[in-house]
Amino acid sequence: MSKSPTARFSDRVENYVRYRPGYPLEVLDLLRVECGLLPRHIVADIASGTGVFTRLLLENGNSVFAVEPNPEMRAMGVQQLESIKSLRSSLQSSDRFVSVDGTAEATTLRSASVDFVTAAQAAHWFNLPRARAEFARILKPEGWCVLIWNERRTATTPFLRDYEQLLLTYGTDYKEVRHERTTATIHDFFAPALYQERVFSLCQRFDYDGAAGRLLSSSYAPLEGHPSHAPMMQELQRIFRAHAKDGKVEFEYDTRVFYGKLE
Repeated sequence: MSKSPTARFSDRVENYVRYRPGYPLEVLDLLRVECGLLPRHIVADIASGTGVFTRLLLENGNSVFAVEPNPEMRAMGVQQLESIKSLRSSLQSSDRFVSVDGTAEATTLRSASVDFVTAAQAAHWFNLPRARAEFARILKPEGWCVLIWNERRTATTPFLRDYEQLLLTYGTDYKEVRHERTTATIHDFFAPALYQERVFSLCQRFDYDGAAGRLLSSSYAPLEGHPSHAPMMQELQRIFRAHAKDGKVEFEYDTRVFYGKLE
């Protein structure tokens, strides 16, 4: 039986922290220019996970409600953010960061309490109609909703083509949960409000251990003990040896940002 969305990453938190990509700083530049993001704005970062996007918001000076339903991910997010020297003193002396046990559909936040709602690498797990209603409830008038995905390129290089085939072959429910299935419904999520989209490039370079960690950070990658785990890792070794340059392979992404006001 497949795990619920809120539990899917409980047994792969360490790999998630170490090997998942961050987000280009251009995303914050975009929000400053297009949405008027200022340090004084309050943000609800939904499904904040280990705090990857939350960190960028805090470093921008924003106060953030980091809403995360998975207890392991939420605890790691708190640990990661409190360990960052540049943030430690400001977070300890203020209430700029609040970790919240909640979901996209039931954040527990007050109505009209935040200026921005963000969801990075997460909205494909949401019940989108219910999440939209909740976001509209907690946003202040004229507030902004921002949905972000790092979309791994699947066919731009021989390595990425082989990696995609590996996932199609061994992934437990890869085709069912790919977030591109959700990005196709963005229009319905924002409607009748208008929204805009921007795309940025991002790249990670990994040695074999890093590539293995990146693979195992994905919820659809079978872990040790699953009958598909060993053959999957053997195939990863094969394609790594075939395509590595100077001992590393590259994971390329399109960082897609959808932003608009909910009516």
